[in-house]
Amino acid sequence: MKQLYDNLSKKISKITTNHYSTSFSIGIRMLSKEIRDDIYAIYGFVRLADEIVDSFHDYDKKSLLSEFIQETYLSIERKISTNPVLNNFQHTVNKYDIDKELIDAFFQSMKNDLYQNKHNVRSYNEYIYGSAEVVG
Repeated sequence: MKQLYDNLSKKISKITTNHYSTSFSIGIRMLSKEIRDDIYAIYGFVRLADEIVDSFHDYDKKSLLSEFIQETYLSIERKISTNPVLNNFQHTVNKYDIDKELIDAFFQSMKNDLYQNKHNVRSYNEYIYGSAEVVG
């Protein structure tokens, strides 16, 4: 039964990617089939976090992001999540042993989106590192 859920999780990450980014979806199709599901997993995860920060204006974004961060780390530790996108992401993180520091840097950039409007050179470089470099 877990395999059925894992397959659903993969499909939802792919749908999320295709729904939000036509160009990124086309780019993923150019990659080896062996890694596509993992790229969809990462993009789906990043998209959800970004959605919390950039789109959920009528909601408590700080709490939503905090809960999402907690759920992410729990899913990695437990190797399962009831959130299909997080379930797929944790699978990729555990499969490739993705360093927690990279995930931390990404989340720090998401927090900066909520708390920081102006950047100096250092904070800007940290933001770019966490929101773009670690994702790539």
